[in-house]
Amino acid sequence: MSIITIILTTLVAILFFYIMYLETFATDSDSTSRVFNIAKEELQRPSLNTLFKNQGVYNGLIGVGLLYGIFLSKNSKEIVGLLLVYIILVAIYGGLTSGKKIVLKQGGLPMLALISLFF
Repeated sequence: MSIITIILTTLVAILFFYIMYLETFATDSDSTSRVFNIAKEELQRPSLNTLFKNQGVYNGLIGVGLLYGIFLSKNSKEIVGLLLVYIILVAIYGGLTSGKKIVLKQGGLPMLALISLFF
């Protein structure tokens, strides 16, 4: 795996750790409200708050999976490629169902990382 792919994929992992932080630890903060375009009052609702925290754990584990794929796995390309494709597909789905900006915000960097993986 090239150094460019390692750097880009590490940045994707950091992005997902940031998303995890927002969703799990700063659930009803101003930053989370701004990033997800949801009113703080909504984020404070117990049901939504719980869902966000759960979703945050998933995003954190994607970050862990990417770092595992880069630095520990013997099948780095396979694991990293699979996770990057997954992230891109979820970003496309988010773009279709929530807002078009999600495709680039969540999927732009993974797209670059995936392209670099094959070159």
